[in-house]
Amino acid sequence: MSRTRFFIAAIRVSLLLLAGALATLLGQGLHAQTSTPAQTIEIDSSAPTHPFPHFWEKMFGSGRAILSLRESYRTDLQETRRITGFEYVRFHAIFQDEVGLYDEDSNGKPVYNFSYVDQIYDGLLENKTRPFIELSFMPKKLSSDPNALHAFWYKQNVAPPKDWSKWEQLIETFTKHLVDRYGIEEVAQWYFEVWNEPNLDFWTGDPKEATYYELYDRAARAIKRVNPRLRVGGPATAQAAWVDRFLAHCKEKNVPVDFASTHVYGNDKAEDVFGTHENIPRTQMVCRAVKKVHDQIAASAFPNTPLIWSEYNASYMNEPAVTDTAFMGPWLADTIRQCDGLTNMMSYWTFSDVFEEQGVVKTPFYGGFGVLAERSIPKPALNDFALLHQLGDTRLDTNSTSALVTRRKNGSVALVVWNLFLPEETGSPKTFNLHFKGINAIASARITIVDPEHGSPLPAWDKMGRPAFPTLAQIAALRKASALPAAISRPLENGSLTLTLPAHALALVELGP
Repeated sequence: MSRTRFFIAAIRVSLLLLAGALATLLGQGLHAQTSTPAQTIEIDSSAPTHPFPHFWEKMFGSGRAILSLRESYRTDLQETRRITGFEYVRFHAIFQDEVGLYDEDSNGKPVYNFSYVDQIYDGLLENKTRPFIELSFMPKKLSSDPNALHAFWYKQNVAPPKDWSKWEQLIETFTKHLVDRYGIEEVAQWYFEVWNEPNLDFWTGDPKEATYYELYDRAARAIKRVNPRLRVGGPATAQAAWVDRFLAHCKEKNVPVDFASTHVYGNDKAEDVFGTHENIPRTQMVCRAVKKVHDQIAASAFPNTPLIWSEYNASYMNEPAVTDTAFMGPWLADTIRQCDGLTNMMSYWTFSDVFEEQGVVKTPFYGGFGVLAERSIPKPALNDFALLHQLGDTRLDTNSTSALVTRRKNGSVALVVWNLFLPEETGSPKTFNLHFKGINAIASARITIVDPEHGSPLPAWDKMGRPAFPTLAQIAALRKASALPAAISRPLENGSLTLTLPAHALALVELGP
């Protein structure tokens, strides 16, 4: 992922912070009452609507390029695609020396080897996904500083090239090979993103911004020389930085740009993203940053430039109480609600804990970014994506900030409702009265809920004593425990339905065929 701050020791918090007293409530069904006043949500089939493309599940990030050759990586890719139907994969380090693409002979002439590159992209296409190519990092023999190694476990080189012409030649040769191998009709559907987070320690150019622009300009022009239909963009920054200045630079220098990309995480700081001293909770940070960049693009010389948020998650650290838990369901749903209409595509970081930026995984649930833990054990986030995938592609207006209401192509209604608290909060159950208008012929609803006790492997892992290295039998039991709960049928009473959800629960409600 994306920053040395990963190495700040994350405070160990209980993985079962979200469970405990709610277990009995969940086991008894959906009728339990709380002292909190019920919230009424109006679902009106004749309410104003707008298109609702599934921008949150079109792309996922993953560990670096070479990991895509592993069976475990491809197993997780297949499972995530089965759940979400996602189209693009983004990873770092296609130019890393372990991929073997770039070398130089004794005279300093570039030598290219596409063996692993081809296997990597062949594997994606065989699994019906396309690459969102991040052009990184610097091959050591092309680097101006072979010792400029990042702190990540795989020690990528983050220096500018020693020869800008050779960088340009690398990009052109690489791009031409892809077009020759896969055809322009295919590769024109891919994306080429120049570098990763050059505003942080992933780029040692000095000054950072000016040298990044030279890196981008040369790469973009080289790609367009291969074929003008190919899509290239940047600046791929952390913390929603540089986009306005980057677009102004492209306009001033007449540099090609087909999309703008940047990143933000829920626990980024307001000082870094907005230059303010606000205390912005992780439930609001991502979409506030998206709105900032969306508005910058609208005010730029290229107001129709697509915005691709090529990394996001609730945390850039390894926080078990965040990314491993049921908190992610309400967080995801509310993030989708807030970001709707502001970005073309968002890439959740990541689909799998086949991931080595901090080294080899030491325990299954360590706050990894994937929706699947090691050994393909589903986390609640995978089940949350499964529920959100069932939403329709038309969104209906509603009066609640705790619901998304949609209509599917077949006319049926699908909505999600959630009970969102911050991970450090115990939270309390909430009751929702769903009142339906215009769909009186529907007698019942199908309800599927993911919460701290259902659709999560954590309670089972806790009962096992939290083994760092589960046995094969324990792995099988954890997979079984994390299965998506079955839907429950509930009758509507006078066009209404009452749900009581524990803290950190996400519910899918389906009506109609």
